[in-house]
Amino acid sequence: MITLLSKIFIKNNKDYDKPDVRTAYGLLCSLVGVFLNIILFGLKYTAGVISSSVAITADAFNNLSDSASSLITLVGFKLANQKPHGDHPFGHGRYEYISGLIVSFLILFMGYEVGKTSLGKILHPEECSLTIITVVIMLASIATKLYMFMYNKTLGAKIDSAAMKATAYDSFGDVTSTAVVLISAVISHFAGINLDGWCGLLVAAFIIYSGIKSAIETINPLLGQPPSPEFVKQIESVVYSHPEIIGIHDLVVHDYGPGRRMISLHGEMPGTMNVLDMHDIIDCIEAELIAQLGCEAVIHMDPVQVDNPMLEDISAYLKIVLSEICDDLSFHDLRIVPGNSHTNIIFDVCMSPDCKISESKIIAAIRTKISEKYGDNFFCVIKLETSYV
Repeated sequence: MITLLSKIFIKNNKDYDKPDVRTAYGLLCSLVGVFLNIILFGLKYTAGVISSSVAITADAFNNLSDSASSLITLVGFKLANQKPHGDHPFGHGRYEYISGLIVSFLILFMGYEVGKTSLGKILHPEECSLTIITVVIMLASIATKLYMFMYNKTLGAKIDSAAMKATAYDSFGDVTSTAVVLISAVISHFAGINLDGWCGLLVAAFIIYSGIKSAIETINPLLGQPPSPEFVKQIESVVYSHPEIIGIHDLVVHDYGPGRRMISLHGEMPGTMNVLDMHDIIDCIEAELIAQLGCEAVIHMDPVQVDNPMLEDISAYLKIVLSEICDDLSFHDLRIVPGNSHTNIIFDVCMSPDCKISESKIIAAIRTKISEKYGDNFFCVIKLETSYV
């Protein structure tokens, strides 16, 4: 259905990275979600009333909340597609994350309500009945929700949408919970054991789990998370395609919502090059990053010393020293400044946020190792910084 509708209503429907196409897919999937969930609510509610099953009725209201979730996702996509303005110069892409978070809270609230109702049914059980109509409705619901899970998951990955991924998790939780409700209804009917309330409680647990999982998925980009290793490799591939670049450091990716990322990095180039030539290469790389990855890019050029045997020796030794201290350490901007009484070895050390060793111990260990190898006349001037990738 989604494939057919996208061919009819979305132009260039394979250009998933384009903001207009992303928004169109978000609106289309949200509208289809509202339509399907309302139908499922009506069918399941009818089945729940006929069978006097709190689990089926709870499952029906879960679908009603999904309709509200789809509406919120729709509004989120619409708001996220607004053009930047003076108050929000980086755009409104994070509205999509916010809508996904609201959906997650709705899922959690529905899980709480289903759990409360089911607990009451456990304390005050009522006899349930099972009919062919009920079984057919539940099987149709499982098939529909499985389809919704598949298209939300697939398209959510293609257009990199946290809101659609959250909806996919919710749909898969619905598949599981509806299947459990159906199985318990069959067992209760043929074995004479009333599992309705317990089954409803299990459904509530599935709903709450889905809500927590989808909340984590949407909170992470809102708080600020590192770029994926795949995206970092794409950046490196573009930058290193220019042989004049001999190193990259201080890479930072600012995420203002899907399709609204900004890159900044330092590119190391031989200090012997003409400064105007270096600047021209940097301009070309920035333009390529925008064209190929759709990201604004700012690159600082770092001229480095080359063909210096002493510098190469210290560089090789520093790699060994840092690996012995901690696997998460690296260095850059290494240079030597000789003087009459001593020589300064100046460089930056980059450490992972997960590094457990204190900054003072790292600096002390490096200085000790350098003094042991090169003597006390060599003094390390070290700046410690945190990696953002």
